[in-house]
Amino acid sequence: FQAEDGIRDCLLSRGLGDVYKRQPFWRIDKPKNIQIIQEGGWHFAYLQSAENISKKIKSFAAGLSVSFFAATSLFSAECIAPANPGGGWDFTCRTITKIMYDIGAYDSPIQVTNMAGGGGGLAYGHVVNERNTDDDLIVAASSATATRLAQNAYSGMTYDQVRFLGAIGADPGVIVVAADSPYKNLNDLLDAVISDPANHAFAGGSAAGGFDHLKVLMALGKKGFTDIAKVKYIGVDGDADAITQTVGGFTSAMTGDISGVVGFIKSGDVRVLASFTDERIPGFEDIPTAKEQGIDVVAVNWRGLYTPKGASDASYKKWTEALRKVGDSAEWKKAMEANGLAPVSYTHLRA
Repeated sequence: FQAEDGIRDCLLSRGLGDVYKRQPFWRIDKPKNIQIIQEGGWHFAYLQSAENISKKIKSFAAGLSVSFFAATSLFSAECIAPANPGGGWDFTCRTITKIMYDIGAYDSPIQVTNMAGGGGGLAYGHVVNERNTDDDLIVAASSATATRLAQNAYSGMTYDQVRFLGAIGADPGVIVVAADSPYKNLNDLLDAVISDPANHAFAGGSAAGGFDHLKVLMALGKKGFTDIAKVKYIGVDGDADAITQTVGGFTSAMTGDISGVVGFIKSGDVRVLASFTDERIPGFEDIPTAKEQGIDVVAVNWRGLYTPKGASDASYKKWTEALRKVGDSAEWKKAMEANGLAPVSYTHLRA
């Protein structure tokens, strides 16, 4: 691993001993038989005698540096997903950038970086304060981004400190329970919460007060429950983390978007009690809408991208055109169908 670049996972996996792999070195207790060798700016950790392999290291280090940096140069651009892997922002970056490259809308693979924290605020601050003129950077955005900005939840930062490229898909909101949950429909769950709010909690992939939290509060409001301070909500960094809380029995339900739970639906780990849409989601017709169950709430999350405000007009035009090509592609239509998204229609993005 190379501390100077923050790349602290050991990159060697064969030929030079049993490597301490995929552990940030400062987080582990170094056993007595671990040897550390520094060569050409690289730090190597080994379980065998350093004397026996020092020559091997020196002959390999120069070639490693060249090959590693040649590999990283393949990624001329970056997409930041402001959450952990597995959620909607992660889906946005990984799916859109892959299609951009596959259809030739962008001429090289695009690196995806997960930067969780603050309901998207950590990534937003990083872009505004450290990457403001970066032409090669795009960031996943959604209704959750707009909600937190409207609430002044990003440490005083405002929407006009970045440039939004556009929205490319509408991601329906859902309420999800574990497969073995006693709640069979949305009203069962909401009635239980109203009866004993202290004994129930929701997990969501956005921060407290964010869009996932608001979906629950709106649904409860339609049942006449307005004491929102009693509603327990655990905000985590992405839909996958929220699902883990619910499947593990730590929360009664998860509130999120369909794209973040498709894999868990297919695996049978969860049941979706309701979608917050006007009509049932194509491809997921067995999921009833909240409206069908008497809860008149529509909450659909737009998915899109933004770029640094200080980036050039040429780069903004380039990314806008690339996003348009993705939106027009058969590959994106297939991805939307597989993950429950719909083309953006602002009449359907009401809450």
